Amino acid sequence: MKQHFKDLIKRNRWIKWVPNALTLGNSLCGFAAILYTLQVYEKMMYRDGSDGIEKIFAFSACMILFAMVFDAFDGYAARLLNAASLHGIQMDSLADMVTFGVAPATLVAVMAHSMRSLAGNQFRLVWCLCAIYLGCAALRLAKYNVHAILEKKSSDKFSGLPSPGAAGAICSVTIFYALEQPQDGSAMVNLISFLPYYTAILGFLMVSTIPYQHFGKWLFSIPRNKKRMLIAFVVLVALCIEPAWTGVILINGYIIWGPIAWFLVKIGVFRNTEETRI
Repeated sequence: MKQHFKDLIKRNRWIKWVPNALTLGNSLCGFAAILYTLQVYEKMMYRDGSDGIEKIFAFSACMILFAMVFDAFDGYAARLLNAASLHGIQMDSLADMVTFGVAPATLVAVMAHSMRSLAGNQFRLVWCLCAIYLGCAALRLAKYNVHAILEKKSSDKFSGLPSPGAAGAICSVTIFYALEQPQDGSAMVNLISFLPYYTAILGFLMVSTIPYQHFGKWLFSIPRNKKRMLIAFVVLVALCIEPAWTGVILINGYIIWGPIAWFLVKIGVFRNTEETRI
């Protein structure tokens, strides 16, 4: 079976471009999220003011979350098809910078700017907080590239919050407030009162040394682990019933658990037996 698969790849060399195509899908989702976010200004200028802009922000956030599907599968496809290369690693980091760096920062900045008449004129502060996130994302991805070139040993954990996790936290909160809260504008005002600060904190977590579970490896280990299969099934059902609530709890729970687990290891409650990776 394996030999047949290898022969298939040799006969169809275009198959090795599949990982790069998935990476491009990641970057295109990020680009679409940025463009759609900027449509807020067109709506405010030429249509009906700020009514309905919550849905624009929610759609942009969904595009970033959808990009995570491409991001999860491009590395897996590269290993499966024996197409892993430094070129692919560089492409992956560039795509992540667009989708999980620039797009979330743009989303938060435009959100705050579009609501400045309601929430007060603090856009310079918001810009600085978003810049912190963007800079930390760039530092993290550059560090990842160096790690890949040096070919250090990897494990099931990241050192620091991965950029898709940081972007997912921003997007899950945005979707939750846009869809689950009152549509009178107050929910978005409440959101931008804390989201820029949370965005900066996520940036610092990306360049920290706090260990985080490698979600991609966890996901692909599900078929071999009955407990994880049960957890995945429960999560899938919860997502079908209450997607916004489930998403915001799971993703932000993942973010918060990292520092908590790190602290418990430091004081000796937990024992750290695994090396971390970037």
